[in-house]
Amino acid sequence: MLVAAAVCPCPPLLVPAVAAAAAPELDAVRAACSDALAVLAAARPDLLIVVGPAERDGRGPHPQGAVGSFRGFGVDVEVVLGGTGPGGTGPGLVGAGAAAGVEERAERVLPPSLAVAAWLLDRVRWSAAPVSGLGVGEPLAAERCIQAGKEIAARSDRVALLVMGDASACRSVKAPGYLDERAAGFDEEVARALAAADVTALKALDAELASALKAAGRAPWQLLAGAAEGAGLHGELLYDAAPYGVGYLVATWS
Repeated sequence: MLVAAAVCPCPPLLVPAVAAAAAPELDAVRAACSDALAVLAAARPDLLIVVGPAERDGRGPHPQGAVGSFRGFGVDVEVVLGGTGPGGTGPGLVGAGAAAGVEERAERVLPPSLAVAAWLLDRVRWSAAPVSGLGVGEPLAAERCIQAGKEIAARSDRVALLVMGDASACRSVKAPGYLDERAAGFDEEVARALAAADVTALKALDAELASALKAAGRAPWQLLAGAAEGAGLHGELLYDAAPYGVGYLVATWS
C-alpha cells in the first residue's frame, strides 16, 4: 500500500557540479526536494520505489546499487541508487576514477532522471528503506501507467514513491521547446492536482498535449495516480516555478 509520495523535478542541473556557476539559482528547488524526502522518511516505508522518465535503454527496473553518471553533462560524477540505504553498497556518490567494481553492481546505467534521484537521496543520506528504480517511457499509455502504479503499491505493506519528472518545457521563448501558450495552463493544472492529491485529475492528463509541451513527468505522475488510488493521501505543493522556461514542481502526498 502506498503510504507516501514525493514529486520532484529531474533536471541534471540540480546537481551543482553540472550547474557549475549557475548552481545557486536552483538552491530553492534543492531545498524543497530535501523537504519532500523528509516527508517520505517520516512515513516509515519498508520500500522506496523511484520512478522517472527514461529513453528506451533506461526503461524498466533498476535495482538498488545501480550506477548513474553525469559524464554526458560534462562532469565526471557517478551516483549509486540507494547506496547509503539498508543493504546499500557503499557511498552513494562515487568520485572520478572510483567506479571500479561499482559497475558490477548493476547491468544497466541509470537514466538521467533516476541518476538525479540517486543524487537527491545521497544528499539527504537516505537510510529509511531499501530503494529500487523504474524507468518509464514517455509514450506509455495512461492505462498502463495507472496499472503499473497499482502493482507497485501492492508490492509491500508500506510503499513510498519518489516520482521524478519535469512539467512543460515551453514556458518562455528561451525554453527548450520555445514558448507555447498552452504550457502555463497545463502546468497550473498539474500543480493543482499535486497540491490536492487529485488522483482523478492526474489520470486525465492529456498524453498528446504533454508530449507536445515536452512534459516528461506525465507518465510518472499517472503511475503515481494508480498507486495512490484508495490510499486517502493528502497533498502539499512545496515548489512551483519555471526557471529556464521549464516547469519544476515539488510536492508531497502523505
